[in-house]
Amino acid sequence: MDFESAARKTLPPAHFGYLATGVDDDGTVRANREGYARLQIRARRLVDVENIDMSVSLCGTKCHTPIVLSPVSAQKAFHPEGEVAVARAARAEGHLVMLSTVATASIEDVTAARGSPVWQQLYATNVWEVGRALVKRAEAAGSPAIVLTVDLQEGSNRETLFRAERVDNRECSACHQSAYTGFARGRIRGGSGGFAQYAARKPMFDGLDLSKVTAVHPPNLNWDFVKRLRDTVTVKLLLKGIVTREDAQLAVKHGVDGLMVSNHGGRSEETLRPTIESLTEVIEGVAGRIPVIVDGGIRRGTDIFKALALGASAVGIGRPYAWGLAAFGQSGVEAVLEILRREFRTIMRQAGTISVDKITRDYIVGRSS
Repeated sequence: MDFESAARKTLPPAHFGYLATGVDDDGTVRANREGYARLQIRARRLVDVENIDMSVSLCGTKCHTPIVLSPVSAQKAFHPEGEVAVARAARAEGHLVMLSTVATASIEDVTAARGSPVWQQLYATNVWEVGRALVKRAEAAGSPAIVLTVDLQEGSNRETLFRAERVDNRECSACHQSAYTGFARGRIRGGSGGFAQYAARKPMFDGLDLSKVTAVHPPNLNWDFVKRLRDTVTVKLLLKGIVTREDAQLAVKHGVDGLMVSNHGGRSEETLRPTIESLTEVIEGVAGRIPVIVDGGIRRGTDIFKALALGASAVGIGRPYAWGLAAFGQSGVEAVLEILRREFRTIMRQAGTISVDKITRDYIVGRSS
């Protein structure tokens, strides 16, 4: 089943475009996939692989598989049950779920649907009290980790998406207010009510004073903010969007508990390296002190294997499960996850590995940095 094609047939152009496109010429989106193609697997033979263990532990969270559901915003734009359907799909096989700050379901509802806590992704705003309130709500809901996204500090040039929007006249108030597009492009500023309208269908912002919020990705976000957040958060803190050795070392220095190598699915900068190639130097930077997750471009079980072989503790997927959601709802997400688990189990056996910790660099050849 080609879930992307099925989603394209189901979704209006702007909503499909939001999922499928990147920035400028979409080069980083393509590069994320191409990076995996440059790596080959070295398989060992005559190994007893009857019993396979795919479980991992991430910052104290036990997971049945290393396949994590990365945060994807506004999922009710793709299916009426949105994040709740995704959480239900993740429940049976114990997939870790990261919930977007701009989700269209509350963390309480998503946690109930999954039957166990989810990790909360965090976008900083220019108002500290708003971010702090989001963190405290997540902690109260039992979230064991806050994941701060650090790879968006300026409105991005999503040309392909804008072209899709021009041919899509669908009324979209079910998932966002009319200010959504303008705010996302950075055209609506404080005083216009832009952010309050943007957040109107985002339950995590319910009850918060948003009158002073002028930026959801403030350009002055820096390591001082990370330190302040580290002092505030009582659970684990991860940074999402780290792609260099230097920043990985700084993250460890600032007491961060984990990293996510990510370029926002190719939606942050054009001509950025594939995340699988950035992974190598980030792993060197942390030197085994904290776990590293990688997302971007993962479509096959072999991609998961390659990422783990290069040192990742787990992998994140976004578009694949969102396509499944758009096309078939909860059952579509379940199907996507089942395919990835099956493919990953197959390559573990074919390569001669019986557990995730046995997947090492010895199993990979080809360009990796």
